[in-house]
Amino acid sequence: QVQLVESGGGLVQAGGSLRLSCAASGRAFSAYAMDWYRQAPGKERDIVARISGNGAATYYADSVKGRFTISRDNAKNTLYLQMNSLTPDDTAKYYCKILSKADWGQGTQGTVSS
Repeated sequence: QVQLVESGGGLVQAGGSLRLSCAASGRAFSAYAMDWYRQAPGKERDIVARISGNGAATYYADSVKGRFTISRDNAKNTLYLQMNSLTPDDTAKYYCKILSKADWGQGTQGTVSS
């Protein structure tokens, strides 16, 4: 079973930035594509970004394209999400996930004030 631990959330003003991290346990981290999801209160959990195992390929939801950057450090078994130009619509709990597995971390809350 893989353990995923998200961190880096917090409260920022609109226009600000947050950098989220996801530490993964276990071996073969670099073999897995990874996703960031988010879930706002009363809404479904939606994908935000995806990155391939070697980091060469990425995908972004239209709502974050140009503002968010997904990256990974396979030597540290860590996934990142750099979030810039934040708006209140980005307020959500953010989760990381291995594409091919069902495990979720506990999430980290990001709140953007107007």
